[in-house]
Amino acid sequence: MRRSSLFTAVTAFIAFQKVETVYPINDLAVTPAMGWNNWNAFDCSVNEHLLLSTAEKMAAMGLRDAGYEYIVLDDCWSIGRDKKGNLRHDPEKFPHGMKYVAEKLHSLGFRFGMYSDAGTYTCARYVGSLGYEKQDAQTFASWDVDYLKYDNCYNEGLSGTPKITSERYRTMTEALKATGRPILYAICNWGEDYPWKWGHTVANSWRMSGDIYDSFDRPDPRCPCTGDEYDCPLPGSHCSAMNILNKAASISHTSIPGAWNDLDMLEVGNGGMDDEEYKTHFSMWAALKSPLLMGNDVNIMDAKALSILNNPAVLAVSQDPVGAPAVRRWRYFVNDTDEFDQGEIQMWAGPLFGGDQLVILLNAGNNSRTMTATLVDVFRVATGIPKEIKEDWDIYDLWANRMDDATAQSVIDGSTTGEDGANVARFYYNATKTSYKEGLAANDPLLLGKLTGTVEAGGAIETEVPRHGVAMLRLRKRSANISSETLLAIQHA
Repeated sequence: MRRSSLFTAVTAFIAFQKVETVYPINDLAVTPAMGWNNWNAFDCSVNEHLLLSTAEKMAAMGLRDAGYEYIVLDDCWSIGRDKKGNLRHDPEKFPHGMKYVAEKLHSLGFRFGMYSDAGTYTCARYVGSLGYEKQDAQTFASWDVDYLKYDNCYNEGLSGTPKITSERYRTMTEALKATGRPILYAICNWGEDYPWKWGHTVANSWRMSGDIYDSFDRPDPRCPCTGDEYDCPLPGSHCSAMNILNKAASISHTSIPGAWNDLDMLEVGNGGMDDEEYKTHFSMWAALKSPLLMGNDVNIMDAKALSILNNPAVLAVSQDPVGAPAVRRWRYFVNDTDEFDQGEIQMWAGPLFGGDQLVILLNAGNNSRTMTATLVDVFRVATGIPKEIKEDWDIYDLWANRMDDATAQSVIDGSTTGEDGANVARFYYNATKTSYKEGLAANDPLLLGKLTGTVEAGGAIETEVPRHGVAMLRLRKRSANISSETLLAIQHA
């Protein structure tokens, strides 16, 4: 096994880079946004029926109540501007208009998101909002839009430095504020010009890399930067989940409540990865506090995809009120490489609500392996000995209580009454009734995972991790206010 040559440099970067003290632009996205976006699965094939049928299916499958609240319409919805310069929707795709779509989504308990571009054209060459920011913001507000994804194509060369790019995006920030309507603002400039340094003052989230591709780790020339090259002069597209994750490793700490690094939409359920790879993809996006926007066709979702996306113990990490992204503690390359000549292992850790600690052991090698994380590595500090290593910690596996395929299929089929309904309730957390913060404060077992063991003071966690998989663990001090015996009794009741 080879130790990453970038380890020392990355550690130094995390330890010594100063992040400007800034504040979010509004009261939105206190935890990362959750929802669905059509682009990954449907591209430009969008219409009113797609959005509304997707929302209805998400509500029926319990995904709305799990926290997936935004239904986001991406590119290709417009036919230009009218004589007064106002944006016009495509009447064939949206015969009842955008305000109607918003009203229907709101009546179903969702929020409505739309797309535009900080350029003269969108990426699919529909009309953009550059130079029309005030007018377009007012239009979105008049349509009762709750979320704006704002892209970066055809930007007239207004990029190249953080100042130029941030000012271009800030124009829409101010325009949205002036409407008086709370609209979550998600900018999509692919990591150009260091948005993690200034995005907090402009938006609720910012894309930090090129576009995702439904692959775990396959290199692609269209995504030219590899490894830890977070400052990529050509972000590109077709970036694998591991490519984006490694770019995020050096900047994950720059996210704060209300302003998040966006690792791009989820590919879970689109068919390009296997089950363990999708679990890893979802786990890492949740751990790094990326927005979680589903990108699959929910009307043909399979049981395994649903049981990943609705896992309450993992969603509780995403929506943890501390809002602290996990950081990578170590990374090693390994000799058992896969068909793309890729192979590495990593350990990530970060604080959670109530003094708990997240630990993730990631195996991107080609074979299952036993992996170890010492408490010293988990709680490492710049100087001295971390006090936490003097404690005993209970270990909770966040994937051990995953919904089984038969139950997930019954949810998809709508068979959730009687005995089936009671069984489904064992796996679902209703965040619209009780927030994740409230559930964590109440030690809700659904959010904690399964108690699997204890690591004693000064000790190490050892576990088997499958190929391209993760062990995602919550550590809790043994002195915490719910005993191991009590939790075990609850879980086995």
